[in-house]
Amino acid sequence: MNRQQLTNLIRRKQSFLCIGLDSDLAKIPRHLLHVDDPLFEFNRQIIDATHDLAVAYKPNLAFYESLGSRGWHSLERTIEYLKTFGNDLFTIADAKRGDIGNTSGQYAKAFLAEPPDGLGFDALTVAPYMGSDSVIPFLAYRDKWVILLALTSNPGADDFETQPMHDSRLLYERILQVSQQWGDAENMMYVVGATRPELLGAVRKLVPDHFLLVPGVGAQGGNLHEVCRYGITSHCGLIINSSREIIYASAEKDFAKAARERALSMQQQMHMELRHMGLV
Repeated sequence: MNRQQLTNLIRRKQSFLCIGLDSDLAKIPRHLLHVDDPLFEFNRQIIDATHDLAVAYKPNLAFYESLGSRGWHSLERTIEYLKTFGNDLFTIADAKRGDIGNTSGQYAKAFLAEPPDGLGFDALTVAPYMGSDSVIPFLAYRDKWVILLALTSNPGADDFETQPMHDSRLLYERILQVSQQWGDAENMMYVVGATRPELLGAVRKLVPDHFLLVPGVGAQGGNLHEVCRYGITSHCGLIINSSREIIYASAEKDFAKAARERALSMQQQMHMELRHMGLV
């Protein structure tokens, strides 16, 4: 999916919601454990209940890889199902890959190449800390996206990301500046956590046109309005992720209905923000 298609999708759905499929066998409703593929069935029902409200879905690979081949099979079925919606959904593999060039090339093929060569996700989260040669292989796929970790929402982010360098720039600022030599606003996004919205203003000065994937709204305490205050642009420029707040809204048989209610509440807030910007 290219940038214009993504922007059109946001306008049409009046939403920039991404639902994180951090699907955990220990947390999904107990009655699903009796079906052949509990994780896929959970994901399918969440998707069916919310796909008209969300523009993107983001499976977190850890919850699938930890189950070995069984979990990988659930992931394959999930992305196959998401792809049946075509350009009505943007798909993100939250894998946080990044290694020396030839290894990154294989990761890129696994997640971004279309089947049967790969899974065919639209985007992949990538760690930039090994530099250009670890990131550039991911940029080789047309109409696919690299989402670089820049300023994350976890408490340990301050161990490195906000530390000053020799020229007084913070490390995340250098990542934003240097990485623009590798990709552009047509194929690169950045992860910027919602739990520190006051820094979004500084981020926007460095990357005024790039999309930002913003985790941390909801269960992690991030505030949607504050994120939009500092981060929204004339083309929206935001994809806001919510995982636990939506998918675990209920642990009972009504879990999909409860997830829809939470997603609808967020979509309605997003509609107001887009309306305020004159985007809908």
